Amino acid sequence: MSEAPYRYTAAVADEIERRWQQRWDEDGTFYADNPVGELRGEVESLEQAVSASAAGSAESAEKMYIMDMFPYPSGAGLHVGHPLGYIATDVVARHQRMMGKNVLYTMGYDAFGLPAEQYAVQTGTHPRTTTESNVANMRRQLHRLGLSHDSRRSLATTDPEFVKWTQWIFLRIFDSWYDPEAPNADGVTGKARPIAELRDELRSGAVDPFALADRQGIDLPEAWAGRSPADVTAASDAEISQLADAFRLTYISETPVNWCPGLGTVLANEEVTAEGRSERGNFPVFTRRLRQWNMRITAFADRLIDDLDRVDWPESIRSMQRNWIGRSHGAQITFPAVGLAVDPGATFDVFTTRADTLFGATFCVLSPEHGLLQDPSALPAAWPEGTKASWTGGAATPREAVDAYRARAAALGEDERTADDREKTGVFTGLIATNPMDGRELPVFTADYVLTGYGTGAIMAVPAEDVRDHAFATTFDLPVIRTVQPPADFEGGAWTGEGEKINSTNADLDLNGLDKDEAKTRATQYASDKGFGRARTTYRLRDWLFSRQRYWGEPFPVVYDPENPEVPIPLPESMLPLDLPEVADFSPKTFDPQDADTEPQTPLSRATEWATVELDLGEGLKTYHRETNTMPQWAGSSWYHLRYIDPTEHDVLVRRENEAYWLGAREDGGVGGVDLYVGGVEHAVLHLLYARFWHKVLFDRGDVSSQEPFHRLFNQGYIQAYAYTDSRGVYVPAEEVVAEADGTFTYQGESVAQEYGKMGKSLKNAVAPDDMYEEYGADTLRVYEMSMGPLDLSRPWETRAVVGSQRFLQRLWRLVVDEESGDLTVSNEPAALATKQATHRAIDGVSRDMAQMHFNTAIAKLIELVNHLTKVGTAPREAVEPLVLMVSPLAPHLAEELWSRLGHEESISRVAYPVADPELVKADMVTCVIQVKGKVRHKIEVDPEISEADLEARVMAEQRVQEVLEGQTVRKVIVRAPKIVNIVV
Repeated sequence: MSEAPYRYTAAVADEIERRWQQRWDEDGTFYADNPVGELRGEVESLEQAVSASAAGSAESAEKMYIMDMFPYPSGAGLHVGHPLGYIATDVVARHQRMMGKNVLYTMGYDAFGLPAEQYAVQTGTHPRTTTESNVANMRRQLHRLGLSHDSRRSLATTDPEFVKWTQWIFLRIFDSWYDPEAPNADGVTGKARPIAELRDELRSGAVDPFALADRQGIDLPEAWAGRSPADVTAASDAEISQLADAFRLTYISETPVNWCPGLGTVLANEEVTAEGRSERGNFPVFTRRLRQWNMRITAFADRLIDDLDRVDWPESIRSMQRNWIGRSHGAQITFPAVGLAVDPGATFDVFTTRADTLFGATFCVLSPEHGLLQDPSALPAAWPEGTKASWTGGAATPREAVDAYRARAAALGEDERTADDREKTGVFTGLIATNPMDGRELPVFTADYVLTGYGTGAIMAVPAEDVRDHAFATTFDLPVIRTVQPPADFEGGAWTGEGEKINSTNADLDLNGLDKDEAKTRATQYASDKGFGRARTTYRLRDWLFSRQRYWGEPFPVVYDPENPEVPIPLPESMLPLDLPEVADFSPKTFDPQDADTEPQTPLSRATEWATVELDLGEGLKTYHRETNTMPQWAGSSWYHLRYIDPTEHDVLVRRENEAYWLGAREDGGVGGVDLYVGGVEHAVLHLLYARFWHKVLFDRGDVSSQEPFHRLFNQGYIQAYAYTDSRGVYVPAEEVVAEADGTFTYQGESVAQEYGKMGKSLKNAVAPDDMYEEYGADTLRVYEMSMGPLDLSRPWETRAVVGSQRFLQRLWRLVVDEESGDLTVSNEPAALATKQATHRAIDGVSRDMAQMHFNTAIAKLIELVNHLTKVGTAPREAVEPLVLMVSPLAPHLAEELWSRLGHEESISRVAYPVADPELVKADMVTCVIQVKGKVRHKIEVDPEISEADLEARVMAEQRVQEVLEGQTVRKVIVRAPKIVNIVV
C-alpha cells in the first residue's frame, strides 16, 4: 500500500520548514524595533506589538529581552544536546511576541579562544579562517532549527567593530578608580570615578592615598614608602600621576599565575585540572610570577555580593557567587617574627574570623609564596635549638629546607594543595613568632595548604578547632590547646562546633564562659586597644588576571614609551580598533614543556613591525612599543548583551535611549538587565561575575542606566547519552551498538561496557541535529527536546523516542489536512460543549505552563487536546485555530503552514495568543469526599466554585451523613472546598 500523498513526512516537513524560513528572512519577521537609531521602525509587522503610538515607535511598547549564553563555534558543529536552551528561549520569544511584546532575541558567537589557536599551531591555518568557517556552520545549523533570531543583531566577538568597543571598555576601566566613599546613582556608597578626579583630589588633599591603599589592599610605588599625606599635596604633577596610577581599576603587576609552558600561556584557575595540568592538552602547570594585566574586581566585592539579592537568579547560583567572593568579617592580627637575618624586627599579618581563638594558636604557617620567604638567604643560617628532626625535611639548614619545599609546591595546582584528604606537608622556616595575646613562642612553618591568594598568605594555626591545622599538628607533633569546650561525648580531634570559651584568659582579658560571638567581639577590641590587631573584612575573590600569552585574542589598546617602559599609554579612540597583525607562526617559542622557568614569548612579540610603531600621541611622531599579550576570552562575553542592543552603532558604545528601553530599571524597582538569560550552570561564577563587574563600572561612569546585566537567570539542564567502550577502554560508535536480550551490549559481535554521561564527539555518542532534520524535521526535534522533562533538569537522549513527537505532529496535521487529497478537513460548525471545554481548559493550562517555562507539561496538554479532537472526527475550526496558535511557539513551521491553510495570509508569529474563557475552564462538577472519623463514608458531586459554608451545609443535610452520625456528637467540621469534608465526632 503506497503512502498517502499528503502525509506529513520528514520530506514534507523539510520543504515546509525551508520555505517558511525563507519567508521569515525576506519579511524580517523577527526584527525588534529600537526607540532610536538605524533599527527604529523598520518592521511593519511590529505594529501589533507596539501599543498605541501614532509614530509606531518602541518607546510605548512592552518589551522582552531574551538571551542565550552565546556559544563558542566549535569545528565539530552542534550535537542535539547543544540546542536545548536555544529551543527553549525561542519558544519563550515566540510566545512573548504573540502576547504583544517587542522581543529582542538574537545570537552571537564567542569567537576568540585557545582551540582555534591550537588548531592554527598544528595546521598553519589562520584562526580567523577556522573561526569564520565554524561560525558559518553553526549559523546554518541554528537557522535550520527555526530559531527566531533578529539576524541584523547577530555578531561575533572577532568582528572589528566588536573588538573596537571591547578595547574601548578596557580603556574606560583603565581610566577609572574606585572611591569607596562616593555615593553612586543608586545611593549606595562606593563607585568607579575618572582617574583625573583622583589626581585632583590628591593634589587638594581631599583623599589620603595611604589610608585608601590600606583599605583596598593596594601596594603604592616604592617612591612613596615612608611618606605622609603632607608630601602628596607638595608633590609634582608627575609624582601625583604615578600615585594615582596605582589605584587604576586596570593595572600591571608581577602576579602569581598558572604558567603552562606546554601551551605557552598562563591559564585561569578553571582551565587547570585537579591534577595540576592544563585542561586542554594535559600539559603540566606551574605557579610562577609574571608581569600581567589585572582588573581590580575586588574593589566591587561588596556590591557584587549585596546586589545578588536584587536579581531573579536561582539561589544555588547566587550562593556559588557569594562563596567565590568569600566575604569574611574578622580581625587582622600582627605577629612579630624572630630570626630573619636581614630584619630582626619583622612582622607578618594573619587574618582570622575567630580572634577569640588566639589563645589556642600553637604555631603559624606561611604560604610558600609569602613575602618573608621570597629571599631564602634572609632565613636563619642554622636550625634553632630544640628543632625536631621531623620539622626539617631532611635539610641541613632552614634555607635549604624552604628552597626545596617551595620548588615542590610550585609544581602543584591549587586544588591539589588544598584537598582535604591530602596528607599535610611542610617544613619549619627557622622563624619564631610571638603570640601577641599571651606572649607564647610559636614555630613558623611553610606549608602548601596555605595559599598566598587568600587572606594574607599566613595563618595562625589553632589545631583544636580546625581540621586541617589538627592534621598538620598531628603530623609534626605540635601542641593542641582547646579554647572551645566540646560536648561530653566528643571523641577527639578538632572540635568545630559551638561551645563556651575555655583556656582563654590573660592578665587583662578573660573570655572564659562566653559564647562565640561575645568572645570574638571582646578579643577583636582587645587586639585593637593593644595595637596588635584591628577589625577587617577580607574576600576570597582575587583580582582578575587579564593577560594571555596568545595570538587569537583582542590586542591591548596601549603602548609604552621606551624611555618609561613601565607606564602604559592608552591609545585614543580614533585609533581603535587595534587589529591583530598577520603572523607566519602562531606557536609559542620553542621550549621544554616540563620546564617551569621557560620564559613566555608571545606570537605578537615576534611581529616586530607591529610591536614597534611610530605614532603621534600629542607629542609628535615617536617610537612606541605595543603590548604583546592579548585579552582573555572572557572579555567579549562580558558585554555582548550591550552590543545586541545597538549592533550598527559606530560612534558610541550604546545609545542611552535604547539601553534604557531594553535594560533600564524595572517598574518593580529592580536593577534592570536582560529579562531572561538562559545558559548552563558551568558559567555560574566567572562569566557572570566578570560581566557584572564590567557592567557596574559602566553604570558608575554613566554609560548605562542599568546596574546589573542580567535580571532573570535560568539554568537549563543537559541532554546526556549512553556511551560504550570496548575491552581496551576505547569508545565505539554508540549508534552501532546492539542491545542484547540478556541486557548486555555488543559492538560488531564483541561485548562492550555502557556508561552514561555527557554527549560529545570524543565519546562517539553525539547525534547531529542535521541527522534529525533529515529523518524527522526540525519541528519534531524541537517538540521532542521540549517534551523530554523539566527544562532545568538533565535528561537522557533516546533517538527511538523521537518518533513519538513526530506522530503527535502528524495527528495535528491530519486535523487540518486530508492526507489523500490535501483538502482542508476542518469544520466551520460550532463546537460541541465538551470540545469547547476541552479547548479552553487546554488554553488555560498551556498558558500557565508557558509562563513558567514548563514546556513538557504544556506539550502533554496539547497532545491531550489533539487526541480529543481526533476522536471528534471532523474537528471544528473554533478548536483547531487556538490549538495551532498554542503549537506555534513549539513547532513554528508546521503552525505557520496550517495557519496559512486555514485561510490566513499573515504570519502566525504575531497573532494574539488565545485566551481562555473562565466559564468554560471550570469543571462542571467535582467529587467531594466526606470523611467521618478519618474514614470515607460518602461522596457527592458539587460545583467546583462552591463556598466552604455552602459545602458544609450541603454535606450535613445529606441523609447518608445523618445515618452515619446518628447518636454521635459532632465536635468539628473541617472543610476543604470543593474536594474534602472531614467530620470529627
